[in-house]
Amino acid sequence: MKYRSNIELSNEDNMQLMARYEDNHFDLAIVDPPYGIDVTKMTLGNAKKKLKSKEKDWDNEVPNEAYFKELFRVSKNQLIWGGNYFNLPSSRFWVVWDKNNGESDFADGEMCWGSFDKPMRIKRVNWCGSACKHETGQNKIHPTQKPIKLYEWLLKNYAKEGDKILDTHLGSGSIAIACDELGFDLVACELDKEYFDAAVKRLDPYRRQVKLF
Repeated sequence: MKYRSNIELSNEDNMQLMARYEDNHFDLAIVDPPYGIDVTKMTLGNAKKKLKSKEKDWDNEVPNEAYFKELFRVSKNQLIWGGNYFNLPSSRFWVVWDKNNGESDFADGEMCWGSFDKPMRIKRVNWCGSACKHETGQNKIHPTQKPIKLYEWLLKNYAKEGDKILDTHLGSGSIAIACDELGFDLVACELDKEYFDAAVKRLDPYRRQVKLF
């Protein structure tokens, strides 16, 4: 495991991680589970150009009922990316991420289900699909990578000072950078060792203190 003063990251199964915590330990879970659309094998709009990502099977299926039951047990509120792909409780609150893709063949946005009793919101953060450069000027390290600015907006609007944040699918590590920048405590895990190592490496320029255990 790797720790920072307010950031705890681990390369492990999310069910193992959540099992260590008591009910409602986390104030807010912000998660981006697999949508079950096999994103690593997707092609660009006309199906002639394949996405530049290694073929893996992590996005073949959506998380099972046990995952969501445990997620709702350990967290008081939840923001779940891809909520339109899952069987979640009815909610009037959704966040729609407008990617401002222009004429791109990619989806114009993504939907995030929320447990809050609040109006639906649309947030525009420019993001041009798999070919884009993320905030550090490098290529994306994960096929479903999301912008740091998007996570910062979620935290500023739906988390309170002192809140404990949970992420069960760390992916590219964008949420860890956002939490550190804004001073939130984060516990996050990533099962895939390659993605985990890439996320930790991506965090290096942002670090002020790191402890290795």
